[in-house]
Amino acid sequence: MSAEAPHGNQFALLGQRRFAPFFWTQFLGAANDNLFKFAFTVLVTYQLQVAWLPPALAGLVIGALFILPFLLFSATSGQLADKLDKARLIRFVKTLEIAIMALAAAGFVLTNVPLLLACVFLMGLHSTLFGPVKFAYLPQHLNERELTGGNGMVEMGTFVAILLGNLAGGLLIALPRIGGGFVAAACIGLAVLGRITAQRVPVSPATDPQLRINWNPVTETWRNLLLAHDNLVVFRSLLGISWMWFFGAVFLSQFPSLAKEVLHGDEHVASLLLVVFSIGIGTGSLLCELLSKRHVEIGLVPMGAIGMSVFAIDLYFASRALPAAPLMGVAAFVAQPAHWRVMADLALLALFAGLYSVPMYALIQLRSLATHRARIIAANNILNALFMIVSSVLAGALLGAGFSVPQVFLFTGLANAVVAFYIFMLVPEYLLRFIAFIVSRCIYRFHVRGDEHIPLRGAAILVCNHVSFIDAVLLMSASPRPIRFLMDQRIFRSPLLGPLFRLAKAIPVASQKDDPAAYAFAFAEARRVLDEGELLCIFPEGAITRDGQLGEFKGGIMKILETHPVPVVPMALQNLWGSYFSRIDGVAMARPFRRGAYSRVALVAGAPLAANVVTPAALRERVQGLLTA
Repeated sequence: MSAEAPHGNQFALLGQRRFAPFFWTQFLGAANDNLFKFAFTVLVTYQLQVAWLPPALAGLVIGALFILPFLLFSATSGQLADKLDKARLIRFVKTLEIAIMALAAAGFVLTNVPLLLACVFLMGLHSTLFGPVKFAYLPQHLNERELTGGNGMVEMGTFVAILLGNLAGGLLIALPRIGGGFVAAACIGLAVLGRITAQRVPVSPATDPQLRINWNPVTETWRNLLLAHDNLVVFRSLLGISWMWFFGAVFLSQFPSLAKEVLHGDEHVASLLLVVFSIGIGTGSLLCELLSKRHVEIGLVPMGAIGMSVFAIDLYFASRALPAAPLMGVAAFVAQPAHWRVMADLALLALFAGLYSVPMYALIQLRSLATHRARIIAANNILNALFMIVSSVLAGALLGAGFSVPQVFLFTGLANAVVAFYIFMLVPEYLLRFIAFIVSRCIYRFHVRGDEHIPLRGAAILVCNHVSFIDAVLLMSASPRPIRFLMDQRIFRSPLLGPLFRLAKAIPVASQKDDPAAYAFAFAEARRVLDEGELLCIFPEGAITRDGQLGEFKGGIMKILETHPVPVVPMALQNLWGSYFSRIDGVAMARPFRRGAYSRVALVAGAPLAANVVTPAALRERVQGLLTA
């Protein structure tokens, strides 16, 4: 990981060499892809008469040719990205792009459709080689606090590049007699600029230089999927991202039909819809860092899924009964209030898709083994391509069966709700982080200090004062990793929060006197958590405070440290006493607005302590100091 100084926000990364050259390289590549593809699509749709490539099939054929290399070569490209220096690989790919664009330039000048189709396939190969590098590069140069912002910038840049590339391609190819030449010059120019910025990409050492390449894409893809499946959170996140591409492909592929058949707008209206969608994705991607407070906050993913369904369904109601009208331009289109609701739905749908995808990509980068990260991303690219193909087939089947475009959007929004619920039940960490996100952002003004002391990898014990029934939820929101809680079984069984704690796989514990079997099981389970390299949290007071004061720390932690001498991180929750979930009046959760809404609370984490210096009294003293820090 780069040792360059941390930045103030995600935009400051554009001033740092570890990020800026890479950002502009991928930006120029995405712009060139889309300029070339859209110009070619317009050429064969409006300007040339090609008997064997009718206009109705042109977009489908071009899209299929571009996606095909992802299916054929992603497994190999992932291996190359793990085996080779990523900076070298990026420069090779951008040199290849210049050669491909030189062929494409000849194709535009000579209006040679077979040559241009070959270049579509080759540009798909270019993108296939670059894809695993693109997402494996970031965690090699950005730390955990920068990963969400970096991914947000890349996602935003990609969609802005797609938008600009499409607009430029459409405008240039439309120039009478000289359009093909201008497109040819623009394609070569962007490729050369991309190669220049690639030269500045810093050294990115191979993560698995001894890897032996398996050239069989089928067996290698299966191997990578099995590798990802070893970490269920990563594997199901891959499926979640692929579903997002399925969802997005339905909308992007139907923009021309939506504009013409439903909204009664011309091709400029279709471009306007693409602009609105791209602005929404870019905005949502950039918001991720602000909302996540510069952590990998997967609590945003359920929020994104909810928004995607809500606005996809509302788009159906906004567009289903618009009256028939002659084709209108942009000015006439935006002059009608009903169309603003359609554009708002598209923008917000895309914004929530950005909130959904960026944290999920960051989680995969953070949780995947560094030596296999690019291969897992490559497997994800194959899944994405397959999901997009299935998306096109199903959307086409629904339209062929007589359903309207708004109805297809309605079915997609409903399906998204079902799929999202299924994923979040399979991976409860998403749902738990969403609940923690809501509590820490909407019920409290929650501020965290010293969170850099929470280790990103390896086993550790977190020790915290116990102030309220909501303590565990606040600790969940502060940690970049899942936490397993050892908690009083009476709290574990509470009717309001008990289901949440069971979902979090908290470990109920009773005193040895009251329930010897439960006591033994709890400590055996706590040791197993540490054996697996996870975080364990203990509230050493043994119960929630009844007077707001820090109680005596019991010796249970010493029993665990005897066999598992892991680092111990002291933590303190501040200003939570007196809130709704505390026992200030003897009974918690009795007066909802005792402190009003959105009261300020904080968590302070101290430097980790070595196991050999830990005693209950020393830990209590350290936590007491953090309470007043």
